[in-house]
Amino acid sequence: MSVATLRLVLGDQLSRRLSSLRDVDRDRDVVLMAEVAGECTYVPHHPKKIALVLSAMRHFAANLSRDGITVDYRRLDDDGNRGTLGEELCAAVARHRPQRVVVTEPGEWRLWSEMLGWQAAIGVPVDIRDDDRFLMSRRDFAAWAAGRRQLRMEFFYREMRRRTGLLMTADGEPEGGQWNFDAENRKRLPAGVQPPAPLRMAPDAVTRDVLGLVRDRFANHFGDLEPFALAVTGQDAQDAFAHFVAHALPHFGDYQDAMAESHRTLFHSLISAQLNIGLLDPLDACRRVEAAFRAGRAPLNAAEGFIRQIIGWREYVRGIYWLKMPDYADSNALNASRPLPSFYWTVETDMNCLKHCIRQTKEDAYAHHIQRLMVTGNFALLAGIEPKAVCEWYLAVYADAYEWVELPNTHGMALFADGGVMASKPYAASGKYIDRMSDYCRSCRYDVKAQTGPRACPFNLLYWDFIGRHLDRLKQNPRMALIIGSYERMDQRKRQTIRSEAQTILDRLA
Repeated sequence: MSVATLRLVLGDQLSRRLSSLRDVDRDRDVVLMAEVAGECTYVPHHPKKIALVLSAMRHFAANLSRDGITVDYRRLDDDGNRGTLGEELCAAVARHRPQRVVVTEPGEWRLWSEMLGWQAAIGVPVDIRDDDRFLMSRRDFAAWAAGRRQLRMEFFYREMRRRTGLLMTADGEPEGGQWNFDAENRKRLPAGVQPPAPLRMAPDAVTRDVLGLVRDRFANHFGDLEPFALAVTGQDAQDAFAHFVAHALPHFGDYQDAMAESHRTLFHSLISAQLNIGLLDPLDACRRVEAAFRAGRAPLNAAEGFIRQIIGWREYVRGIYWLKMPDYADSNALNASRPLPSFYWTVETDMNCLKHCIRQTKEDAYAHHIQRLMVTGNFALLAGIEPKAVCEWYLAVYADAYEWVELPNTHGMALFADGGVMASKPYAASGKYIDRMSDYCRSCRYDVKAQTGPRACPFNLLYWDFIGRHLDRLKQNPRMALIIGSYERMDQRKRQTIRSEAQTILDRLA
């Protein structure tokens, strides 16, 4: 019997409710899944990420087959693997001669632009469907954004709360009388508080086979492959999330922004990588958190903080990405041009906060949002590191990184390279912020309280130098008025000392 439809499923689309699988005909359709070198190496992805995606793909394909769906699965080490999705699709069309191809839109512009040319290349119709695993379509986000002078996440988030009904009262008001409890998410981790260990998954035979493949093929990529304990199936992801809701969610809100040397994961859910490849449903996760709040098992600031990250930030950054690409990636509002410092790859730095966050990234392919925004991202902002180099690093080193989510968060939030599309002011901070939210400064060779001198925290010097370098631009921002006033009241000799010592730091980076 001839093949009616060839359905391509990508490695970050591992969901049975995927739009391209919704009307699958078990008798006449074939699902194509392909592990290809091009998707593993367009940036040098962390080995843990590669292993996560490949193992999850193999488990997902096996589940489809058990459900009676014909799967044409191409492994990375298969003879004749062509190395790119487009070429594997062409070969599969030649093998199966389908009447049409069905795909769900990808998450990255580079693949989207390639996908638009597939129909001409393969000679059969290609149906590209919306990815409705997200709660707002690209079209709906563009409609929300139309005519707005500023595209602020807070107002988008309120719209999403109303749409979903999450944490809303029967009268249509937000629970607790306010939309956002971010001010209650900023506590430092007190001594003696012991966060729960996250649920770890022992690799099964499929994952062990993938680990061997990744070890052989990608040993030169930044990052430690093992120990590997990530959830690679939908059931494992559900179990890990249930563990979070039961044991970590009650304190998640209080310590959402905290950092601690001895507690890498604190009370975080650690589900972003699984959400982003389809093993978890975002709305279902939010409803389970809401249910915990309504049952009295989690406080409002914890439930709201989690839900804001999912239906607020996650949906918002995807909307910004598709609204502004491809030009968005080329913007550089602060004219940052320095090369990425080598310690982002080597972990060799005396700044303890950076060393800890980058070492954790190397070992775990994970760091939470404040470590990314206010440590590694903040340093790149203050030092004027070229945005494309920083964004490529973030895309390469985190297991949850796909360009739709990584680029706006890094380019817009961390680096202010978009000139304020996402953030109302640069998220620049001195060492004082890091000291307030962490214990990193206690064991650092630098003095976080010193603004100048040989032991002064580099974040302090670079912060005031950043203000001075961009003074004319920052003066136009009313949210920067207090800090601009402090800088302008600073003694001229001190300003010159800061400029000179900051320049020494920047010269050393090169």
